[in-house]
Amino acid sequence: MSDKAILTCALNGVLTDPRQHPMIPVTPEQMAASAREAYDAGAAIVHIHFRAQGDGVGHLPSWEPDVAAAAVEAIRAACPGIVINQTTGTVGPDISGPAACIKRTRPEIAACNAGSLNYLKLRSDGRWAWPPLLFDNPVSKVQGFLDAMAEAGSRPEFECFDVGIVRSVGLYVENGMAKTAQYNFVMGVASGMPVDADLLALLLRYRRDGALWQTTLIGRTEIWPVHQRAAELGGMLRTGLEDTFYLPGGEKAKSNGALIEALAACARNAGREIASPDETRIIMNLGGSHHGEAGTSTA
Repeated sequence: MSDKAILTCALNGVLTDPRQHPMIPVTPEQMAASAREAYDAGAAIVHIHFRAQGDGVGHLPSWEPDVAAAAVEAIRAACPGIVINQTTGTVGPDISGPAACIKRTRPEIAACNAGSLNYLKLRSDGRWAWPPLLFDNPVSKVQGFLDAMAEAGSRPEFECFDVGIVRSVGLYVENGMAKTAQYNFVMGVASGMPVDADLLALLLRYRRDGALWQTTLIGRTEIWPVHQRAAELGGMLRTGLEDTFYLPGGEKAKSNGALIEALAACARNAGREIASPDETRIIMNLGGSHHGEAGTSTA
């Protein structure tokens, strides 16, 4: 079973605009339907962001616990047994909104941004695509998230945007801040790690021995050879409309399900079968029920 590939669908993202792609899900009903397509294609985990509800605001994030609960409940009803991986990313020191959502929904996994990054992007003419932004994740903020996750029984998945952040995760475990080291190597942010298969192979030297890992690959067709390499190296695999709109052949994906189908093909090309949600819980040593009861793993 350890050779089986765990597939995660990154359903919608924090600011991914439904006006740019009509299949980006915003409402609980849309999120449930999109998650079901990914689930049917092989996704055992769904990574979700919560969106403001109402006309014209669906591109904006929400930290309302009622919004989070409605989305999670709809996804669980549509996708029996699926593992929920919930975002916590936010700019600034106030984590009360994400913490309240974690407490309300008790996801088995919660993303934990493990370090700070100057979040930059340029237009073709050299101007900033948005005002330069510090995605601030000092140790005190990371500790606050880890405390909230521990209270809810949620496994932290450490999102790492550069090599120093990867190494910091090991320090968090050695310091006792975290009991587990589960890595998400984020590649493709212009001011972070590039989408590069050679870099991916090197990163594995700097994770803790035996720790689970996956990649978040942001971009277009250039991401797919790196997904293939991640499959060959034994990683968990993730894609979805949060990360890309494009399939390996360059055509625009019509749904999250189509992206997960392409990701499953990467796993099978590497000689790996796809893990079910129940098999995923065993591989990841997740405790709790299929309906959001807190996990208890300390592996």
